[in-house]
Amino acid sequence: MATMEECRSALRRLSDNLAAAGGGVRDAAALDRSLSCHITDLDITFTGRLTDGRIEGPPREKAGIRLTMTGDDLVALVDGDLNFAKAWASGRVRLEAGFRDLLKLRSLL
Repeated sequence: MATMEECRSALRRLSDNLAAAGGGVRDAAALDRSLSCHITDLDITFTGRLTDGRIEGPPREKAGIRLTMTGDDLVALVDGDLNFAKAWASGRVRLEAGFRDLLKLRSLL
């Protein structure tokens, strides 16, 4: 089971990856939205604001993009060992967002 620090580190790496991305991934990550990532096995929620492809600071409002998964799945996703689309389709990862955000994020899948 991934620890809280491993999850925090994975989210930092995800932020770095999004900020360094180019093309369609960069366009999809260029949203300005609050987000949360609930880690079910640790019963902890990380929150931040996705701005210009980087996850920073606390959000100003309730998360517009919400992810739910285990810590191990978060680490595996960021490390590239777990395919997001397959994990989402199988229910291992839950993504809640508005319809427009889902359309924008689909290129990340």
